[in-house]
Order: sequence, then C-alpha cells, then structure tokens
Amino acid sequence: MPNGETSLLAKLLLIGAVIGLGQLMVSSEQITARLLFGRMILGAAVAPLAAIPLLKFPDMPELVVVGIACALGILGSAFIEAGLRRLAEYWMKRWGSKRNETE
Repeated sequence: MPNGETSLLAKLLLIGAVIGLGQLMVSSEQITARLLFGRMILGAAVAPLAAIPLLKFPDMPELVVVGIACALGILGSAFIEAGLRRLAEYWMKRWGSKRNETE
C-alpha cells in the first residue's frame, strides 16, 4: 500500500475511534473499559468504509473522504450496534428454545 493510502487509512481509523469515544462521553451510560473499547472499535471499524467511493472516484479530495468517515462514524456505529443487539437477542431466544427442547 502506498504511503498516502496508509496515512488516509490511519486517519479514518483514528476519526472513527474518536467519534466512538465522543459518543460514549455524551451518553448517560456508566463508562466501563469494555464499553470504552467496544465503542472505539465499532467507530474505527465503520469509518474506513468511507474510502469505498474512492474506487469509483479515485480523484476525490481527502477532505470529502474524511467528511464521509465522520458521518459514517456517527450514524454507522449506532445502526451497527442496534443491529448486533437485535441479532444477539434473536440468537439468544433461538438457543434458549432449543436448549429447553433437549432437556
């Protein structure tokens, strides 16, 4: 990976992690190490998706990519977190009903 792409990826990861940290700071939840690292990882995982438009538009300015990363970091992690919670609840219900059937 050329140096320019590496530094852009590092910026996007950092932006996502900071957004995740900021979301945790403004929430009313009790801050725990697990929650802190979880939010930072979620934000850092979502923000690099902003680089996908570079495949179609390789001359896109870096500032536009950073702006998209900020939007995805704010909106994306909330949707991913809600989706993961629903998925976990679904699997817990499904596993719970199967366990009760076998016992």
